[in-house]
Amino acid sequence: MTLHLTARTVVLDIEGTTGAAGYVHGELYDYARPRLGPWIDAHPDDTDVAGAVAQTKADAGLADDAGTAEVVALLHAWMDGDVKATPLKTLQGQIWAAGYAAGELSSHFFDDVVPQLRAWHGRGVHLAVFSSGSVASQVPWFRHAPAGDLTPLIDAYFDTVNAGPKRDAGSYDTIAAALGRAPGELLFLSDLPAELHAAREAGWQVVGVRRAGEPNAGADFGDLPIIESFDGVEVDS
Repeated sequence: MTLHLTARTVVLDIEGTTGAAGYVHGELYDYARPRLGPWIDAHPDDTDVAGAVAQTKADAGLADDAGTAEVVALLHAWMDGDVKATPLKTLQGQIWAAGYAAGELSSHFFDDVVPQLRAWHGRGVHLAVFSSGSVASQVPWFRHAPAGDLTPLIDAYFDTVNAGPKRDAGSYDTIAAALGRAPGELLFLSDLPAELHAAREAGWQVVGVRRAGEPNAGADFGDLPIIESFDGVEVDS
């Protein structure tokens, strides 16, 4: 069965929704892991790097003069535990952006995603992204897609810094205001029920994405509408 919906803007989760979680936790994490320490040491005057290091120390209760090795040990522990920590996402995003620019990385999209994004865009539906990964990592993810540069399709990018936690209804209020849309004009696609419930609480339309083999394939979506690929939903503006 295909869902037929009307929305002015579709907002997309990334990991497990548009691309495989295993790619993020495999290739991208493996790329960032050995580069965290050298990246921190090479960019002492970068305000985002300095802020991420300071926040890491504060979150962990480390001394202000703690060295890079202590900070990186915590960052690695967060990576191992899949902790959605903002300073980690900031540093990973910068490292990945550099890797994409150097041609050392590319992103991953499920086969059904890009044709539908182009179809929705062609019908006047606007597209945006809301991911726990930083905006700095989201943009190159779409720019360096195997299918080519997809950034012309995307109007806006949101993360936990400029919008808020993904399981907080207030974050979706923030996004709606930033996009200038009424909540009912927005559709959120995600593989995490808790995020979908938060968006629905904010008055959004929501659709769960249950992809075989992905970490959240067995999640309890309750009464939420579900698709197994983007082919399962048609959206018009």
